[in-house]
Amino acid sequence: MTNVPTIPVVSKHAPWNKGKIMGAKPPLRPKHVWSIRTKLQVEGRTRDLAIFNVAIDSKLRGCDVVALKVDDLAPGGYSADRATVRQKKAGRPVKFELTESTRQAIDDYLRISCKKPGEYLFTGRRLGGHMTTRQYARLLSRWLSDIGLDPHLFGTHSLRRTKATLIYRRTGNLRAVQLLLGHTNIESTVRYLGIEVDDALAIAEQVDV
Repeated sequence: MTNVPTIPVVSKHAPWNKGKIMGAKPPLRPKHVWSIRTKLQVEGRTRDLAIFNVAIDSKLRGCDVVALKVDDLAPGGYSADRATVRQKKAGRPVKFELTESTRQAIDDYLRISCKKPGEYLFTGRRLGGHMTTRQYARLLSRWLSDIGLDPHLFGTHSLRRTKATLIYRRTGNLRAVQLLLGHTNIESTVRYLGIEVDDALAIAEQVDV
């Protein structure tokens, strides 16, 4: 028998992550948060402002933000000081606070949208359904582009990490951040915030050779 050399098959499909920046997306800085808030307020984008503020305060994953219902944040028709939501991924309830600016944004949005108890807070294109995580991600990209940031450098997890990172940097209370993020163990919080690397760099910056 004659051995026929095999020709390797080259896939014509490009890798799904080609051109994409992989790895954990960084949190937003306070100046970025205020820039986005100010632009949304000035342009009267009431719904977007409510979504953005809720995402920052709640520290929820994108899938949980879009699935929020009116009763979750405004059980009596007006936004509450605190809320409790069961996370889709972990299946555990997590509590979070709503700042005054966020409560005002929610109340303004509820008044304009005429949302009723039992309805999804942020509806999508499908009748009766909530906004998809893809729609949410596209909104975030637009907000970032509007203030001159590269949307490829950030993701919806950036909003989840923003306030949690600030809380840790200001208090050093890792246990509190763990509870706010709804992590089952402290190691998950350490990895999520990347604080071991940050702390090591902070120490290194204080040492001159």
